[in-house]
Amino acid sequence: MFDYQTITVVLVTFLIAGTVKGTIGLGLPTTSLVLLTLSINLPSAMALLLVPSLITNIWQAFTGSHGLEIIKRFWLFFLLSTLCVWPGAIILSVISIKYSSGLLGLLLMLYTSFSLGKKRYSINSNTEKYFSVGSGIINGVVTGMTGSFIFPGVLFLNSVGLQKEKLFQAMGILFTLSTISLAFALNQVDLLNLKQATWSSIATIPAIVGMLLGNQLRKQISEKLFQTIFLITIFVIGSYLVSKLFMG
Repeated sequence: MFDYQTITVVLVTFLIAGTVKGTIGLGLPTTSLVLLTLSINLPSAMALLLVPSLITNIWQAFTGSHGLEIIKRFWLFFLLSTLCVWPGAIILSVISIKYSSGLLGLLLMLYTSFSLGKKRYSINSNTEKYFSVGSGIINGVVTGMTGSFIFPGVLFLNSVGLQKEKLFQAMGILFTLSTISLAFALNQVDLLNLKQATWSSIATIPAIVGMLLGNQLRKQISEKLFQTIFLITIFVIGSYLVSKLFMG
């Protein structure tokens, strides 16, 4: 797996993913997943994103002073999102990689379509608990199957009326718990080894460099324009992953 070409792909991927994160404040796991799966299989890509994702998301989870309030309100959602990663990883270990990659592509297309759409959805307090349970279970399973933490969890958190700072911190908590759970789950089903963990740790360096570059880039270009380009790119790559299901 780790020849010179693959190593170059991994390092450049996390440099780009870090730049995206530094520019628009999110997208490191998503960017790294979609770029890596163009060159290596999905389980290996999931293993490589663990350490860079964990480090950046821990910072995001502890940014702000609303942590306890968020956990008290969404504890059931976080719990189910974390626990249900295990069955997702078990499914990943027994199905064909092309199906899990196709599912990842479909999720990316759905997420970007919702994000680019002008319509905004809202969940009221009377139904929040039910959406919390459903979103938590689905988010956990698809995280275990694809390594993507965003669907439908981010849409759920974005629909319950959180202020920007609380939403940012809530996503950080979700991503941190999901990353930790994914690491244990992949190890449990023999999809994570020491070599992958080592390269995941090394990949943190270009990711941090990219974040610093992204912080500078954000001052030079429109953040909204960059985010739109990012979402369109993710949609195109997601479409490609789905199309591979039908290729011979």
